[in-house]
Amino acid sequence: MSGYALHPEAFIDLDEIPEYIAEDNPDGADRVITEIYDGMRALVAFPHHGYRRPKLTSRPLRFKVARDYVIVYAPEKKPLWVAAVIHGRRSPHVIAAILRGRE
Repeated sequence: MSGYALHPEAFIDLDEIPEYIAEDNPDGADRVITEIYDGMRALVAFPHHGYRRPKLTSRPLRFKVARDYVIVYAPEKKPLWVAAVIHGRRSPHVIAAILRGRE
């Protein structure tokens, strides 16, 4: 058991990330996706380790960086609920819109 669950669209995020990276660096794609999954597993033990972004969402979500990506999750949910995995350089407005669409 992983201790976390994914929003249906977070599954899509996790499929698209390695596909995009693999175009230029197949080995790098494997490393990045492994670090993201390792990050999610680590959050199960320490769910409040991430930081809040109240300007992006009023929901009690937290954000944790894994490489160039941000894991967005609900620390109070059991199992830990991963709402999204988003590239960290995305516009804050885009991130806020993505999260509004995943309520």
